[in-house]
Amino acid sequence: MANKIFNSPKEALDGLLKNDMMVAVGGFGLCGIPEHLIIALRDSGVTNLTCVSNNAGVDEWGLGLLLQTKQIKRMLSSYVGENAEFERQFMANELDIEFCPQGTLAERLRAGGAGIPGFYTKTGVGTIVADGKETRDFDGDTYVLERGINTDLSLVKAWKADESGNLIFRKTARNFNPMIATCGKVTVAEVEELVPVGELDPESIDTPGIFVNRIVVTTSEKRIEQRTITE
Repeated sequence: MANKIFNSPKEALDGLLKNDMMVAVGGFGLCGIPEHLIIALRDSGVTNLTCVSNNAGVDEWGLGLLLQTKQIKRMLSSYVGENAEFERQFMANELDIEFCPQGTLAERLRAGGAGIPGFYTKTGVGTIVADGKETRDFDGDTYVLERGINTDLSLVKAWKADESGNLIFRKTARNFNPMIATCGKVTVAEVEELVPVGELDPESIDTPGIFVNRIVVTTSEKRIEQRTITE
């Protein structure tokens, strides 16, 4: 069995990066993001990236770090409301954006990983989401064709992994990570805990190791996107 374990995020990305590549990044807000792999991606200096992610992090964390350095040329996202730099670049025509309904984005990622080139959905019909896309009627209703997403690289964050790359995501940190883990030509997983093969309950595995090429163990900072308190 090939050794999938790397000593650092930098080493885990070594040989995988190039300019103009498409990268899918797991997470929802700051929950379940592969924060150390994102930092290593930033530090690599690659440019003109197309990033597929539910959102773009915040100004000081997550994909917001890559927006600060202007390494992202295009975003395919569902929600971007927490990032002022994202807004500035968008309004200044410095960043190309494809907005995608959240459920459609999840299904496009899942479809890409399952080898499905496209599917029809009612979501977005009659709106700018459907502009330029094929539509078709089924049983009297109109549907729009959405394409599955395949990327050059997928970066995900998991709670536990074994040495063969089987992954378990924890609670809401699961979010987009399972779909993104399957849609990339190469998948790198940042994990909090690594265990020997055989220690994970097979019924609890979210992503089989066949989809995961590289693993790196990190310590998460677990930042809070929006803090709400009561007196």
